[in-house]
Amino acid sequence: MQTPKYTRYERARIIGARALQISMGAPLLIKTPKIDPLEIAIEEFTLNLIPITVKRK
Repeated sequence: MQTPKYTRYERARIIGARALQISMGAPLLIKTPKIDPLEIAIEEFTLNLIPITVKRK
């Protein structure tokens, strides 16, 4: 499966939404020693594990 190309705005929105989920107590998708929700969300994004999609017209 090919990794989709996201604009910088889509990338920021996906990572921000996931960081908010993590900070509100959502389960982590990876094992990591990091505790900052933003750093965890970025790591999940780079591993292509965030289950958020972008709909384009």
